[in-house]
Amino acid sequence: MLREFEIFSKPSAPSIAVKRGFCWPGFFFGCFWALARGLWLQGSVLLACSVGFVFVAFAAPILSTDPWLRVFFTVLGWLIALVAGFKGNGWRSNKLERTGYHSAGVVSARSSTAALSIVARGGQAEARPYLAARWWSSIPIPRPFQRLVAVAWLTLKAAVRLRLVLVLATVLIGAVVILPLVIKDDGTARGFTQILLTYTLATITALLGFATLWMACGTLARDIEEAQIQVVVVKPVARWQIWLGKWLGILVLNAALLALSSGAVYLLMQWRAQKLPPEQQAILRNEVMVARGSVREPVPDFDPAVEEELKKKIQSSAVPLSDLAYMRNQIREQFKAQEQVVPPEHLRRWALEVGTASRFSRDQPLYLRVKFNVAQTSPSKTYLGLWAIGELDSARLYQTNMSLAADTFHEIIVPPNLVNDKGQLIVNFINRNETAVLFPLEEGMEVLYREGGFGLNYFRGVSIIFFWLAFLGALGLAASSFLSFPVAAFLSLGVLIIGMCSGTISLVLEQGTVFEVNHDTGVADKTTLIDQFALPIFRVLLHLINMVKGFSPIDSLSTGRSISWGQLGQAFAQICLCMGGILCASGMMIFNRRELASAQGNH
Repeated sequence: MLREFEIFSKPSAPSIAVKRGFCWPGFFFGCFWALARGLWLQGSVLLACSVGFVFVAFAAPILSTDPWLRVFFTVLGWLIALVAGFKGNGWRSNKLERTGYHSAGVVSARSSTAALSIVARGGQAEARPYLAARWWSSIPIPRPFQRLVAVAWLTLKAAVRLRLVLVLATVLIGAVVILPLVIKDDGTARGFTQILLTYTLATITALLGFATLWMACGTLARDIEEAQIQVVVVKPVARWQIWLGKWLGILVLNAALLALSSGAVYLLMQWRAQKLPPEQQAILRNEVMVARGSVREPVPDFDPAVEEELKKKIQSSAVPLSDLAYMRNQIREQFKAQEQVVPPEHLRRWALEVGTASRFSRDQPLYLRVKFNVAQTSPSKTYLGLWAIGELDSARLYQTNMSLAADTFHEIIVPPNLVNDKGQLIVNFINRNETAVLFPLEEGMEVLYREGGFGLNYFRGVSIIFFWLAFLGALGLAASSFLSFPVAAFLSLGVLIIGMCSGTISLVLEQGTVFEVNHDTGVADKTTLIDQFALPIFRVLLHLINMVKGFSPIDSLSTGRSISWGQLGQAFAQICLCMGGILCASGMMIFNRRELASAQGNH
């Protein structure tokens, strides 16, 4: 089979033939091939990567039992090998040109020796343009997508030229490495994960989030203001392709930086986990570095009973209209108290429907995550209770007395195989205190079971963070489609700040007014004209914010909670397809209709 070889010649030196296309020796032999060809920089980098992979191959069983660690580095190794294969011949050509060689043309032959023989016998090398000048050109891409890839590549080049990639990578690695060293943990598994996962991933998300907004606003707005966009729009590229290509370029940059920083967090966590005491390492493996599913008792629907009781009170006595909301809340709290409060020496029983999840927990311990409040504080600050887990008349009943603190979460280890034939885990609690104990319906009792490993769960959590960054990129580009760079950045940051104030918006909707409420009843005495307009807007805003913020990957990872594939798909649908799609469609439509010359004239 004939191949194309580019002939490089130099006075007083033999000619050299370099094959065009994929470099198989570079793919299979990597650093050895690069060093043999005199590519010292590339060979050194590939050698360092090879040494790192060999180290991980031997160290992975020691650092972690998670098989996904090896899968991650295996895939990374193949990706680096592909880069060497696609770029290898280009590296050789660039080195020859830097050392004084010039291209004499292209010859079709079966091998490099045959190509040089053709030239030596007087054959002419043809000047053919290298259509595969970029490595991705070897991949068959439909014509419309080739334009998107070209715009995305230009966006990446602009970010690299402005040193944005280098600065961000340095700051992210510094935050990952330095932050855990500056903030000391308490030596426990939970304190360890709070530092390494909660703080570092939150810092990474914040840094990449603000950088994404800044770059998304600047890459389009500055091109319009500095008249650089005219160089692109005169080409056969649609404006929507320019907009979408820039968004894809930002996504690729975010994916690379997020993979670099989150991968460093994962490796640092695996390494530092070995320094914990053995008992804390066991807690880390069983309660944190794991993917645990959860089951709660469903919250009863009190609305029918509340409305029925409210009708009785209205019929028995005249109730002012202004007190209806307050009375409804009071009745609801009374019904909730019947389900939540456990008086002294009384029993509270939960039937937690584990169901199909019991197959994950077979021969595996379960964990009860409990939280309670008390009516009166005891001198010891702890409260005694008898826990009987399982059917009371069963031989497998597990009983234990525990003295626990109030207003905080506790995890109780439950022996395996206590789920009954109906798929229920029965939990009985007897209050041994002189004060009542209250278990909140929403978070008072929960059973956790092992559902999978930490590596894949970590990947799903980081993917949700990537969806957030994709949404912020679409937000910044949509704002810069019709605004100047400073105004677009201000608007985007304002939207981001509003999104962070969802708690305040929820409180306003709960109170029913933007203004002051009655502190006795907890609701507004009257509804103003501003409330009639503001409250519907706040409801829509809260719904949209919850579509983006309704996922907590960092909290789930730090507490060992499972992030299922269903949750990942829902996050992708709500954040990227729904919210991001609306922003993308709006931004492309506005950019397509915008008069670019008038924007430059105003500048």
